[in-house]
Amino acid sequence: MKAFATSITIRARPEAVWAVLTDAAGYPQWNSTVEKIDGRIAAGETVTVHAKAAPDTKKPARAFPLKVSEFMPPQRMAWTGGMPLGLFTGTRSYRLTPTPQGVVEFAMREEFSGLLAPLITRSIPDLQPAFDQFAADLKRRTERAA
Repeated sequence: MKAFATSITIRARPEAVWAVLTDAAGYPQWNSTVEKIDGRIAAGETVTVHAKAAPDTKKPARAFPLKVSEFMPPQRMAWTGGMPLGLFTGTRSYRLTPTPQGVVEFAMREEFSGLLAPLITRSIPDLQPAFDQFAADLKRRTERAA
C-alpha cells in the first residue's frame, strides 16, 4: 500500500493549530500547496480541495472532492475520497498530540487502498515534498499567530 506521511513540532496550543486546519477559507493565506478549499471542514461535510500543480508545470490546480470522515476537535480528523465501491480510496488523516512541554506534535498521513490501488498509485507522483511543505506552512502560520 502506497502512503505518504509527515510530522512536525509546533509551538502552539492544539486549539490554535486546529483552528487553522479547519478554516477552509484561510488555506490560500498560509498553505503554499493548496489553491483553495470549497466547503466547510466539519464532521460529515464534503470539501473540494484544489491542490496546486508542481511549480515546474503549467498545469492548472486539480480538484479533489473529499468527505470529512472523522472529526474529533482538537485531536484528529480524516478526509476520504476516491472511486465508487471502494475500488480506490485515499484517506488523509491529521493528528494533533499535545506534549507535556506545551507544544503540539502534528502528523499527517495519506494512504491509498482498494482493488485498483496497485494500478492507480503507479501514476501518483511523489507527494512527500508537498506533505513536508504543508507541515512547514502550518507551523509557520500557527506559531506566527501564537
